[in-house]
Amino acid sequence: MKRAGWFGVAVQLFLLVESSVKTPVRRFPGSIDSPDPILSPPVHLRILDQHVIMDNGLVNVTLSTPQGMVTGIQYNGIDNLLQLNRETNRGYWDVVWGSLDPPGNLGGKYDLLEGTSFSVVLEDENQIELSFTRTWNSSQNGTGIPLNIDKRFIMLRGCPGFYSYGIFEHEEGGPDINIYQGRIVFKLEETLFQYMAVSDERQRIMPTAGDRQNGLVLDYPEAVLLTNPSNPELRGEVDDKYQYSCDDNNNRVHGWICSNPPVGFWMITPSDEFRTGGPVKQDLTSHVGPTTLSMFFSTHYAGESLAIELRDGEPWKKVFGPVLIYLNTNSPDEDALPLWEDAKEQMLIETQSWPYDFPLSEDFPRTDQRGIVTGRLLVRDRYINKELLTANFAFVGLAAPGDVGSWQRENKGYQFWTQADNEGYFLIKGVRNGNYSLYAWVAGIIGDYKYDAYVNITPGSRIRLGVLVYEPPREGPTLWEIGSPDRSAAEFYVPDPNPTLLNQLYVNLPDKFRQYGLWDRYADVYPDEDLTYTVGISNYQTDWFFAHVNRNLGNKTYEPTTWRIIFVLDNLIDTGTYTFQLAIASAHEAELEVRINEADEMPPHFTTGFIGKDNAIARHGIHGLYWWFKVEISASQLVTGSNTIYLTQSRGSSPFKGIMYDYIRLEGPPETD
Repeated sequence: MKRAGWFGVAVQLFLLVESSVKTPVRRFPGSIDSPDPILSPPVHLRILDQHVIMDNGLVNVTLSTPQGMVTGIQYNGIDNLLQLNRETNRGYWDVVWGSLDPPGNLGGKYDLLEGTSFSVVLEDENQIELSFTRTWNSSQNGTGIPLNIDKRFIMLRGCPGFYSYGIFEHEEGGPDINIYQGRIVFKLEETLFQYMAVSDERQRIMPTAGDRQNGLVLDYPEAVLLTNPSNPELRGEVDDKYQYSCDDNNNRVHGWICSNPPVGFWMITPSDEFRTGGPVKQDLTSHVGPTTLSMFFSTHYAGESLAIELRDGEPWKKVFGPVLIYLNTNSPDEDALPLWEDAKEQMLIETQSWPYDFPLSEDFPRTDQRGIVTGRLLVRDRYINKELLTANFAFVGLAAPGDVGSWQRENKGYQFWTQADNEGYFLIKGVRNGNYSLYAWVAGIIGDYKYDAYVNITPGSRIRLGVLVYEPPREGPTLWEIGSPDRSAAEFYVPDPNPTLLNQLYVNLPDKFRQYGLWDRYADVYPDEDLTYTVGISNYQTDWFFAHVNRNLGNKTYEPTTWRIIFVLDNLIDTGTYTFQLAIASAHEAELEVRINEADEMPPHFTTGFIGKDNAIARHGIHGLYWWFKVEISASQLVTGSNTIYLTQSRGSSPFKGIMYDYIRLEGPPETD
């Protein structure tokens, strides 16, 4: 954090706004050395009895009619990049949902969202847009999710790929439902695609689906030990699709590479506006199948609080996408790995081109129908600095009106997020019409910010909020702290995995928290007694286990653990109140009890109660939903000299019940001026 400077505020805001309205030049390479896309052949549509084919001379896409399943993708001389299994399991949209009729029937129902009607929205030499729809009525009750569905597919001239977006609508008076997950999925031909790339560091040769089927299932079905893989170099490794999850703000491009011939298949998601839960919501990317997908919403790393609940006939409508399925190639005598670099370049072009100007649904507003919000965020914390601090690189966003921090559980509307610059200036562009609250959080500062007025966006509006000041939770001076307030447990001690349960990809990467089975390593690190942290002596990077988990006693038996924080008070202010600030990065079916200097105090001094269903411990997430608690401690409970805070995670029946701490701070009584 830096002290705030005031020079150049107006200039910076002006430049931010002016730069936001410039439209980048679109580029569709199709290969690393491609011709000018203007010279590409026109797009062409063929309508057959049960299929429709879009073709632009670079890629040929076949869809079933009226279902709207992608059954074939022809590219670079390959007849079909997709698995030759049943047509409904190649390229498709789907949802997982539940109903309240009969009561208690909210479990997972699966719907492939097959269309019942097909239409051509546009066909000319430059663009094709197709629509596959299904309209729900009460006579269909129980046969599919009670939503109106419109799946759109777009092919542009010169684009080596195609776009897809969907419009979901729950009509007024519709039945009560929960929707847990929505996505678009592609299953690729595994004899072609064996190399997966999720980021610059996270890419590798992958096992096959058959390797998983022949492996040993571990603590849950997604995690499999490869016992006899077709590639001997993978023998003894663990494969788990959750090891390849990603925060949404970083989840822009991922996919697969075929080496012979060199072909890349990429999922590009250019915006988070239609995703739920904010920029650090985690979700799946590509994984064994070979599978690549774009997750629009899910309960992963959050639990049922991110299920879309539609009650009492509530009307709801939302557009998901468009996303780009992007293909690229290289000359046969060249290395295939540069295809990843090309895909990243195309991803940047797509994100800079958002919102797109070519989708034809009236439910997708273009740039001139959207608004812009600018401002500057500063921080006032007199115990850090008497002067205002810049909220450098803060996450700032617009989401549905709600309480402080409610954005991370919001799931029905649209969210628009950005990161401030190093002076705290922010610009949020491309905002749909509507009434929003403005939220923010700052790495290095505890808690959440919410602007005290609504932000109303109308077409073409440019709203300058000026200078905003966040006053984070604070009662008194810091006596000591553990960790860094960044909504993650990544800075704490992450042990090496069991050597028999490795994923070699993460052996030399900093995010080794993605290794399988780390929850059981706690008992190896602390075999005789639970963690004890001594303020002023211990180092949280080496002495604070990344997750407060239960102890493995063997035979699938687990017991709760109690951690101790020992600290010395040299000058106890015996008439004051001390404050224990507790920020939690993840919780799964947990209850944290806090006791002060009495290990067996009943009831405990403080309890969070039952919190969390994010399952981030099992899914290698390092964070889930964020929780913050303020615990007041009377001076009468403390002593001059050595004190101990006992932290007990009391729900002990499972290896996955536990919490991850973000940051802990003990504050002294408020200082008087």
